[in-house]
Amino acid sequence: MSKTSINNNTRVEWDSLPWRKLERRIFKLQKRIYQATKRGDVKSARGLQRLLTKSWAAKCLAVRRVTQENKGKKTAGVDGVKSITSQQRLRMIENIKLSNRAKPTRRVWIPKPGSYELRPLGIPTLEERAKQTLVKFALEPEWEAKFEPNSYGFRPGRRCHDAIAAIRSAINRKPKYVLDADIKGCFDNINHQKLLDKIKTYPTLRKQIKAWLKAGIIDKGVFEKSRAGTPQGGTLSPLLANIALHGMENSLKEIIAGIQPIGRHKSRRDRMKALSAIRYADDFVILHEDIKVIQVCKNYIQEWLKDIGLELKPSKTRITHTLHEYEGNKPGFDFLGFNIRHYETSRNKAGKDTAGRPKTYASLVKPSKESIKKHYEKVAEIIDSHVSLRQEALIGKLNPVIRGWTNYFATENSSEVFKYLKNLTYLKLVRWARKRHPNKPAKWLQQKYWGRVGNKNWAFKWGELTLREHTDTRIVKHIKIREDKSPFDGDEEYWKTRYSKDPYKTEKVKYLLNKQEEKCNHCKINFHEGERVEIDHIIPLKQGGSNRYSNLQLLHKQCHLKKTASETSSSSTNANSHINEERYEAKVSRTVLKTSSLGDEIA
Repeated sequence: MSKTSINNNTRVEWDSLPWRKLERRIFKLQKRIYQATKRGDVKSARGLQRLLTKSWAAKCLAVRRVTQENKGKKTAGVDGVKSITSQQRLRMIENIKLSNRAKPTRRVWIPKPGSYELRPLGIPTLEERAKQTLVKFALEPEWEAKFEPNSYGFRPGRRCHDAIAAIRSAINRKPKYVLDADIKGCFDNINHQKLLDKIKTYPTLRKQIKAWLKAGIIDKGVFEKSRAGTPQGGTLSPLLANIALHGMENSLKEIIAGIQPIGRHKSRRDRMKALSAIRYADDFVILHEDIKVIQVCKNYIQEWLKDIGLELKPSKTRITHTLHEYEGNKPGFDFLGFNIRHYETSRNKAGKDTAGRPKTYASLVKPSKESIKKHYEKVAEIIDSHVSLRQEALIGKLNPVIRGWTNYFATENSSEVFKYLKNLTYLKLVRWARKRHPNKPAKWLQQKYWGRVGNKNWAFKWGELTLREHTDTRIVKHIKIREDKSPFDGDEEYWKTRYSKDPYKTEKVKYLLNKQEEKCNHCKINFHEGERVEIDHIIPLKQGGSNRYSNLQLLHKQCHLKKTASETSSSSTNANSHINEERYEAKVSRTVLKTSSLGDEIA
């Protein structure tokens, strides 16, 4: 048997593994870990975690996650390995075992969004990433049962929009002072000993986590010891950072519970309820109606962070008020790309406050000025740099950018901003057309590049392909996740409903989810939170298929890969049709890109 035949057989063996059954088996173990932690049964939780980390099914899923599914799967560690074959994946599964050793990480410097600063990433090897993912499978359910309700970053089933909805709810009935803060170098400065003491896991797992923390970093060929921090870039690092910051909200509420406000007596429960502490990763806001309470919280949080080796970043930490100026700071604050503040309004038009009095203010959550500026600059750059590009190609480049940005901000008061950006984009496109045809009259340009589509008289279109306008995205309020819910609690009906209402999903995806009853058309298993879902053409475009809903279906990523592989093998008539795994995955990527370049694609 030739080497090519062996590789093809190995790939078939890898692809034919019962992935959905393996996922369900591991999920059942994770659910049991979650339930045991909830009821305080530490012994059962530890036993289940040991069982999971030794499970062959969990090792298979961990290897698949880091070598096929993750976006950074092609990033090499210190060993220089970027990708592996199916045979190497099967061998890696057999070699995965927790120990007290770990290879150092490779340091990569990347630019911080919106600044000229660089931030370091620590890239582990593929094998170390697979081990970290395996440990994450075991640790995450335990800590999901412990984490505070208003912690939202890097947690399954929780998004930026949940944090924004929590803030909106906290300020809806009363203006408040705000401590808007950012933790300086959160991933780089966490105290290792404090973190390990907080994890409190069984010895084998503790030794492995300690080995990763102490593994060291290789930066441009120079080895450096790891004295603090969890290198950002590993699959386990976000969970470890959340564990390190766990307890902040509850500690603040305990402190505030002992402070009696001046004026009227409040119960301990009401004093704790009056404080809102909302955290997304290393960014957090603290809200309260009393400035003295906010100042107490700031002083306390600085001491609390110092105990785990962290501190606040002065340039990004300030105290402001949602309705009035405070110490030169304008009303409101920016958080996760949104601007949150109160606006003066006439009486009886904004409901009533907590005391039942008519409000003279309204709380609005809109895209921040910085977010609007960055988005328009990106749109303008695409248009200005593609004057020679054909119209259909320009539309294909703009549509994903406009769709992605508007979907993110479509959960709040963004309609006026969308109209503003729609007009700016139209004027930019007019200048684009004039540059292409400086000697043509305006009416000729209108007939060539614009036309009527539905109720739009001025749609930028080419054939059936139409530019998506900002105002095409409907404003739909996001419903905050229930505080007591987790994907590991087993409430499939609740998570099925939330999955179909995810603000990141386009109208097309939501339609297909409803049509398919939230099930994959290939394996007939329900979609779950955090899974990669892709739009597939039932009849491929190259075989005469269309982009109509009747020819589209939603598939799990792995189901999409299997379908494409079977189509490729069935259409092949000679040995040259046996493409290797890298080419076959690249073909799927090109198919997705081709789909996303059309007018009604997924963002």
